[in-house]
Amino acid sequence: MTETFRLTLAQMNPTVGAIDANALKARAAWAAGREAGAGMVALPEMFITGYQTRDLVMKPAFVRHAITALERLAADCAEGPALGIGGPWWDGRRLYNAFWVMDGGRIVARVLKHNLPNDTVFDEVRQFSAGDVSGPYRIGPLRIGSPVCEDAWHEDVAETLAETGAEILLVPNGSPYYRNKYDRRVSLMVARVIETKLPLVYLNMVGAQDDQIFDGGSFALNPGGEIAAQLPVFDEMIAHVDFARGPQGWRALRAEIEPLPDEWEQDYRAMVEALRDYTAKSGIAKVLLGLSGGIDSALVAAIAADALGPANVRCVMLPSEYTSQDSLDDAAAVARKLGCRLDTIPIEGARAAVGAALAPLFAGQKPGVAEENIQSRLRGLLLMALSNKFGEMLLSTGNKSEMAVGYATIYGDMAGGYNPLKDLYKTRVFDLCRWRNAQHRAWMKGPEGTVVPERVIDKPPSAELRADQKDEDSLPPYPVLDAILERLVEGDQSVAEVVAAGFDRATVKKVEALLYGAEWKRFQSAPGVRLTKKAFWLDRRYPIVNRWRDEG
Repeated sequence: MTETFRLTLAQMNPTVGAIDANALKARAAWAAGREAGAGMVALPEMFITGYQTRDLVMKPAFVRHAITALERLAADCAEGPALGIGGPWWDGRRLYNAFWVMDGGRIVARVLKHNLPNDTVFDEVRQFSAGDVSGPYRIGPLRIGSPVCEDAWHEDVAETLAETGAEILLVPNGSPYYRNKYDRRVSLMVARVIETKLPLVYLNMVGAQDDQIFDGGSFALNPGGEIAAQLPVFDEMIAHVDFARGPQGWRALRAEIEPLPDEWEQDYRAMVEALRDYTAKSGIAKVLLGLSGGIDSALVAAIAADALGPANVRCVMLPSEYTSQDSLDDAAAVARKLGCRLDTIPIEGARAAVGAALAPLFAGQKPGVAEENIQSRLRGLLLMALSNKFGEMLLSTGNKSEMAVGYATIYGDMAGGYNPLKDLYKTRVFDLCRWRNAQHRAWMKGPEGTVVPERVIDKPPSAELRADQKDEDSLPPYPVLDAILERLVEGDQSVAEVVAAGFDRATVKKVEALLYGAEWKRFQSAPGVRLTKKAFWLDRRYPIVNRWRDEG
């Protein structure tokens, strides 16, 4: 009779700091595995604390709470399958990122993370000590090796586990999303199975934490790189992977392969789920935003409606004398199509009062940016007043192009608690609006059909802070601006390299100056979900005071 082993994967969504609630989730997953006849139930990296904890994990009382919860889990889950779960370990001298393995009421292994990531969004060298590479542990008939997340991105740990008798590799992860990262993960894990000739299970968490989102997409590979199982992206799921021992050793039996959505759907889903989790985990039920009639606020409204439901989204139009009738009509059309409440608060009276107060000091000065920004800041003040009064979190609506070059008003349209578009360039805003108009998914709480009218997508962008204003009065056309920014930011290219790619040097230098000069604004901007490998502040950390410029 063929020997078999069932591994239950809990692709779940923990909450940072909700240690006892996370333990309840783990216990429920373990019970589901026991019901299904599993030999082991596995949860992702640092699941008991949530991830990433940042410096919270360095607080001794927090670590004691987590370890107590893990030890209690071991006792509570004694009668049934083994349980593997990520959490911290303090050995009396050092703190480690560990994968705890429990069986029969005992802790049978603690696998310590060896390769600590210290780049992009990770600061694990600051928080943890690197553990020694440990060998495999035995669960029933299987010897399992568990490289913890980053350990599987390098050859050393997996090679050691194979050499010391591991028969399969189980990789618990807290791997945050960026665009097309799934392909990178699969490529690296295929390299590990080819090197070790062992089947591999890649288990990732889902859910958002602050400005990062974890996209799941867990999978199983057999030697040679064949995918044997594929879980969906972004969805919580408990799934079972069965292994059978044959002449070549253990192999994963083929299970359901979930199709991977394209990058447009994944980006949109990331923004929706990130906002949904940010509000839910913060205890916030409702949001509001300034709906200008422009494309950015329309997309934010759609994201908010899909995340929280239209009834929990308040849109506010705050017209001035420069607000066109088209903008009033377009804002009303967006709110109507989404089914969201729309309030209107004219700002002319408030603007006149501020103008009168400043008149003695502004006398003899030519009107300019200061007067324009008063309008934006009045809108921010009024929106924050509504937020305070009704307990609705204000969403800011600036895209990555605007955040990059500072085309936003600090304490004005930058006001808010969260920005869904913070890592989305303007040209992608247009494309995602068209994508959302043509698509609807079960995870969207907003309505089907066109939610951003074509007129909103097609009209020239304008802040409408002065007569006949267009964004292109101050900035290069967005296709040019975004192409330069992607080279300067994502590509870290020099001015000379960008010019060599065909861009006008004066334009590139202008964009570079704006990019460096806006660092202070970005430092004070609302958090927003990371979609790229070069999200501001998370991945690209530049000084605020910076006199260097690229003169090449």
